[in-house]
Amino acid sequence: MSIYAGLDVSDKTTHICVVDVDGKVLRRDVVASDPDVLAKWLNKHCTDLVRVVLETGTLSTFLYHGLVERGVAIECICARHAKGVLSARVNKSDVHDAEGLAQLARTGWYKRVHMKASATHIDRAALRIRAQLITARTSMANQLRGLLKLFGLRMGTARTPGRRAERLAAFYAQRPDLRALFAPLIASLEAIEEQLRAYNRLLNDRAKADQVCARLMSVPGVGPITALTYTSTIEDPRRFARSDDVGAYAGLVPRRSQSGERDVSGHISKAGDPMLRKALYEAANVALTQVKRPFALQAWGRKMAEAKGARRARTAVARKLAALLHSLWLNETEFRWA
Repeated sequence: MSIYAGLDVSDKTTHICVVDVDGKVLRRDVVASDPDVLAKWLNKHCTDLVRVVLETGTLSTFLYHGLVERGVAIECICARHAKGVLSARVNKSDVHDAEGLAQLARTGWYKRVHMKASATHIDRAALRIRAQLITARTSMANQLRGLLKLFGLRMGTARTPGRRAERLAAFYAQRPDLRALFAPLIASLEAIEEQLRAYNRLLNDRAKADQVCARLMSVPGVGPITALTYTSTIEDPRRFARSDDVGAYAGLVPRRSQSGERDVSGHISKAGDPMLRKALYEAANVALTQVKRPFALQAWGRKMAEAKGARRARTAVARKLAALLHSLWLNETEFRWA
């Protein structure tokens, strides 16, 4: 008898529900959120297991790869789609969610999520850490500026560590009593900046050593961070039937609301990966404003900026960059300026 299982995962425990081909609940249980424990339970109680389903979440990658390594036929489904189905149920609990996921596994009415390899997650983790360091640096620098203004001291345009040190030396000459007060904040800021420089070197070396990233960096405006973000997010270009689909995956296409004679296009969906969307948007901005050598996409984007505004132009260029990078990757070619 074919049976199906649904896993509702939390930090410490996972609720399991097993149903048969007719949807009848055969067994429920709660076990530790550990792939070894889950695999042993499934192998013991589900001898005719066809499919196991869990939804995307903080532990989904860890559990998915762990269960695959142990020979479990598992698929991960989009949490947003699962929520649409589970929210239709009368009762909301971990037990009922596990049953709902088991029913989805039985019917096959779900969208399977591509699960990235462990090596890819290392690159994405490094990119996230870099983003957090940038956020921390900006926040701490703004705090320093604000606190100095309390004493009538203005940092002005001192954006580099060397320029900042010159300004602070001048400030301390006027108010030597402030040196000890601001020393911990400045030391912390300098430590973050040093870690950020180290991370930038690490990611730049990683991108330059990768053939695909090197090919993508031939596109004007695309640097090591954008290239590495793109490859670690897409991972396999063959997942997309058309290059234009990558723009939708990154959430760079307009929302559409159509009913009867009413058909309205709104703002971009922002439904995709935010890290990829931000990287493409920044690359588009560089391509439009900083690249000196003219090329067709830049001219098209600047013309749109004049007609519809810079923000919409950057978004449109970012969408075209998403498709262009996919095409270059899939065809193993580099950007041509002609």
